[in-house]
Amino acid sequence: MNGFLLVDKSGGMTSHDVVAKIRRRFATKKVGHAGTLDPMATGVLVIGIGDATRLLQYVVEGKKSYDAVISLGAATITDDSQGDVVFVGDPERLAATTDDAIRLCLATMIGEVSQRPSTVSAIKVGGKTAHQRVRAGEDFELPARLVVIESIDISEITRSVSAIDVSISVRCSAGTYIRAIARDLGHELGVGGHLIALRRTEVAPFDISDCLPWELAAPIETAVGIGKILPTRTLDQAELHEISFGRLIGPNESNGITAALSPAGSFVALLENRELAGNAQAAPTLVSMKE
Repeated sequence: MNGFLLVDKSGGMTSHDVVAKIRRRFATKKVGHAGTLDPMATGVLVIGIGDATRLLQYVVEGKKSYDAVISLGAATITDDSQGDVVFVGDPERLAATTDDAIRLCLATMIGEVSQRPSTVSAIKVGGKTAHQRVRAGEDFELPARLVVIESIDISEITRSVSAIDVSISVRCSAGTYIRAIARDLGHELGVGGHLIALRRTEVAPFDISDCLPWELAAPIETAVGIGKILPTRTLDQAELHEISFGRLIGPNESNGITAALSPAGSFVALLENRELAGNAQAAPTLVSMKE
């Protein structure tokens, strides 16, 4: 069994839970996922089975889209509704926070920005994930890093006595934390903020419309899935023979990683151009998927 599985993850499950269920469903241990989703989050989770697990790194690098709801009025230790409240905003200041102020503040987060990841992220610090350290009682902050947020669109702002809920859609680069957007919005407005809902609608090039619950999702053939992610090249029998021995063949049409397909259309390997010493012609180097 080889291929990609496009899952619409339900709330209450970790990404690892989904992987474990897929392993049992297809009776294989060789299963992985591209991009962790928190238990509270739902939406696109790309699963790799068999040889496709080696290709998940190229899926992880794709752009992401999310629908989210930010609650202004309180901050939590986890930057979402799953953590303890650590700050409650002044009710008068919250009431005085205008829709325009919210829009202007979110607008400053668009572009290439320096963002500090949430401390309950899956980023590893000294061999342990940040969320493990937080839950063990450690107090620390992760260093900020550059991310690209292409757009933040507000669809609705609703108000109650104790909170302002802001519904947004975000398109961003890999490595962007929507919880951090909620935290930073609340901090800049001085009222506190955290995430109360999150749904991932895209892991480029895969869309939520392509996804099904893990019980129903059917594997996409590796060649079809990788063809959506990377440029492809169909090899002839002679080229297929050469790379099976790790030998160089003629160059790809474009630089960067190219997926090589057999004459029958099945996925074979990843190829990358390189310059040969004393020869102006570039030739691909095999990026093998074999152990």
